[in-house]
Amino acid sequence: MAKALSSQEFVPIKEIRDGILITDDGNLHMILMASSLNFALRSGEEQEAITAQYQNFLNSLDFSVQIMIQSRRLNIEPYLETLREAERNQTNDLLKIQTREYVEFVRTFVSNTKIVTKSFYIVVTFVPPLLGIGKKEGLGGIFKKFMGGEKRIPKQVADEKFEEYRAQLWQRAETVSGAIASTGVRTVPLNTEELVELFYGLFNPGELERGRAPQVGI
Repeated sequence: MAKALSSQEFVPIKEIRDGILITDDGNLHMILMASSLNFALRSGEEQEAITAQYQNFLNSLDFSVQIMIQSRRLNIEPYLETLREAERNQTNDLLKIQTREYVEFVRTFVSNTKIVTKSFYIVVTFVPPLLGIGKKEGLGGIFKKFMGGEKRIPKQVADEKFEEYRAQLWQRAETVSGAIASTGVRTVPLNTEELVELFYGLFNPGELERGRAPQVGI
């Protein structure tokens, strides 16, 4: 009888170190969380300017990046719990009733309407020189491997080389952040704990919708 594989065998992530994601192919990745802007509410001139700046951003890059949009059903439970706590501490009976009715209104509205939040990420990848002939894959490449189930042989990143590769990856990330800032989009790199939570949510979407997230000790 074939031995059952653990779930870890299907996740092509070797480790997350100092905010750097290292995949089994030996490539290093940084994930930048990007802010959003309401393009539709901008004037025609502003839209043209943003489009031109975004085009300049893409043309300024001499390496590939990947842009990912994640949609997730809004988890309103922490907000509702805050309101319930305020209700319990309220001494005015009228305000207590109004708070309770507001909680019920929000809960009913959200349960009857599918409200989703969108998060935007930019994946910056660095392929070590000895691996340069391989595929330059971003977050999508990770999921291609995950869904395809292809055999993976983890490649080691030597400790003495990690800092060198990390510095070059940071330079790329700073280039991306600076260039895209001209469009009005701000970016911030995810740290180790945030990366763990991101991938936990991607592989276990139902858990985060229920307000469950992994506890990570850094």
